[in-house]
Amino acid sequence: MVSGVWFQTFTAIAASFGSASMGLLNVWPSYTQYLYTANDTVYLAKPMTDSEVALLGSLPSLGGMIGTAITGVLIDKFGRRLGGLAITIPFVLSWAIIYVSSSSLLILAARLLGGIAGGAYLIYGPVFISEVADDSIRGLLATFPNLFYGIGVFFSYLLGWYSTYSVTIWINLLVAVICCLLVMSVKESPIFLLRQNREEDTINAIAHYKGSSPSSTVVLKELSKLKLRLTPIVELISINEDSLSKTEEAEKEKLNSDSVIPEIQQKQSSWRSLFASPSSRRAFFTLLTIITLQVFMGLVPVQVFAKKVFNEADPSKADLFSVIFALMLIFGCFVTAFISDKAGRRVLVINSSGLVAISMVMLGVQTQKSLGAPWVTVVIILLYCFFFMCGAGTVPYVLMSEIFTPEVQNIASLLIGEWVWFLNFAIIAIFPYITSCLGMHGAFYIFAGFALINAVVSYIIVPETKGLSNVDIQEAFSRRK
Repeated sequence: MVSGVWFQTFTAIAASFGSASMGLLNVWPSYTQYLYTANDTVYLAKPMTDSEVALLGSLPSLGGMIGTAITGVLIDKFGRRLGGLAITIPFVLSWAIIYVSSSSLLILAARLLGGIAGGAYLIYGPVFISEVADDSIRGLLATFPNLFYGIGVFFSYLLGWYSTYSVTIWINLLVAVICCLLVMSVKESPIFLLRQNREEDTINAIAHYKGSSPSSTVVLKELSKLKLRLTPIVELISINEDSLSKTEEAEKEKLNSDSVIPEIQQKQSSWRSLFASPSSRRAFFTLLTIITLQVFMGLVPVQVFAKKVFNEADPSKADLFSVIFALMLIFGCFVTAFISDKAGRRVLVINSSGLVAISMVMLGVQTQKSLGAPWVTVVIILLYCFFFMCGAGTVPYVLMSEIFTPEVQNIASLLIGEWVWFLNFAIIAIFPYITSCLGMHGAFYIFAGFALINAVVSYIIVPETKGLSNVDIQEAFSRRK
């Protein structure tokens, strides 16, 4: 079983490594754009205009919306390995184009390509992890995409601090190539194989991820569970302990027979299943609600504001503060990763949101009244970042990987992913108007209000899912009115 956990962990790393590339991609303009705008720039044929600089930062978000939309189709048609390779190649092309090009337009096109890959990984990681992770470690592995994104942000800040322009691009390109190699080195998802009616390959894949022999009780029981998840309307072999021997005998007899594997069919489209099923519908709107509140707790605007605060606190240490900021992202993800399967998802979101509300009120008061030195503001921002990632910022993506049935997982993740991209665009767009009308402190008070609402709403509508099977989670949502 230890080897099975290792294979699951390795696959989770491979499925999340692209998130590190996205972190590298997003931070890169913060220390590069001045090289492109200088009148004597040696990296471009001519300096970038203000509109081009704006696109340099925003085009990955547009690409992200495209990548999110196409991922489900790619990984369902070609599988998690080849589909994963297809969504990773744009990362490689993006950095290769940036390295060889001196044209602003090509640089911007490369940023769009990178965003497509980054948006794809927003869906790819949670979907793949949900299909291979055991219930006992699903919470841990489901935090990996957020964790690797934070690692990417951290190393990008380090590269901007210490490295040269060319070396930074080469390192980013190397990370993208490693990402391609990782996704091609994992075992295919058992759920994908079963949907393709490749039952023998499915059994071998399950055995791989369970660390057991193909004929073992564990593998045959898991096969029956997967069939139940994919064809809930078909009478399947019971998987309870009392009928375990019958399960083994039936599956072994089927494997030894020459009969054709029955086709796994979906009786209705994924779209219809998502909204026709009470459990799927409630799961979708629950996740949509808390992820909307999460975005309006203000991490993205605070990141923008933080750069200014770090420079005001100590210009000579602004890079150091940025690195610490990224470390707080990683540390918060680590905490969530290692306690979410013990403390539970629901309690983490509630406590995290409450602490974010307190830190946002403190930041608002500090900004409005200037009660302390600039370093006090820095400390509050770092605490806010840690509190945010300790639950509110990570748990929604854990839930996205575990609360949907396989038949609606892709479409639900797609819709929520597109919604997240839109909300991030919207909050960045309206943030200047909020600050001009209410002041910076007013914006922070609003973020505190959303954090408090998130704590209350999560207490009311989010069921606890730690350690539950997918069937148990569906029952939990079915019971909630």
